[in-house]
Amino acid sequence: MKERITKTIANLEKNKMSGYYVKNREELLLLLSKLIKRGETVGCGDSVTLEETGVFEYLRSGDYIFYNKHQQNLTSEDKRALYLKNFEADTFITGTNAITEDGELFNIDGNGSRVAPMIYGPRQVIVVVGTNKITENAEEAIVRTRQIAAPLDAKRLGKDTPCTKLGKCIDCSHQQRICNDFVLITGQLIKDRIKVVIIEGNFGF
Repeated sequence: MKERITKTIANLEKNKMSGYYVKNREELLLLLSKLIKRGETVGCGDSVTLEETGVFEYLRSGDYIFYNKHQQNLTSEDKRALYLKNFEADTFITGTNAITEDGELFNIDGNGSRVAPMIYGPRQVIVVVGTNKITENAEEAIVRTRQIAAPLDAKRLGKDTPCTKLGKCIDCSHQQRICNDFVLITGQLIKDRIKVVIIEGNFGF
């Protein structure tokens, strides 16, 4: 795994994205305190990884202007307003469905609110990913996301799609399908705009 992490970070750098490795939650939060300045605006994508690693709790600490999409009683219009504000955030932080040893990020999204700011808008994007999501290449990343991550996420979201019952993707056309936007980020025009933090352990789906 150490060799895979080293290779992944090296290829991220080649693709003009920064790569970091941390051993645990404490090292992760310390790194974030250095990457995100106090008082900055911070948007977020929906992420089990960020919840499990304590990142959301950290961002709610009051040191940042946090566009918190997990507030209670938000209407669909409230959420849309937050999604649009993410494009102007100083930092957008999110997880990712998979990261390849080639230094690429792959994600499947339901409405694009997570992948869109990753591609354009925020001055800085921080991606937190567990070592369980490292794949050899893009093809493996797609299979992993469709057959492991997407069914588990659909179940978490309470969807009635076939994958929540079968535990695997059958490429359905269900009205509640969350696999709509397939995005592979292979590099950046602005160097180091995207910063990827690989954390040791199994986090997220």
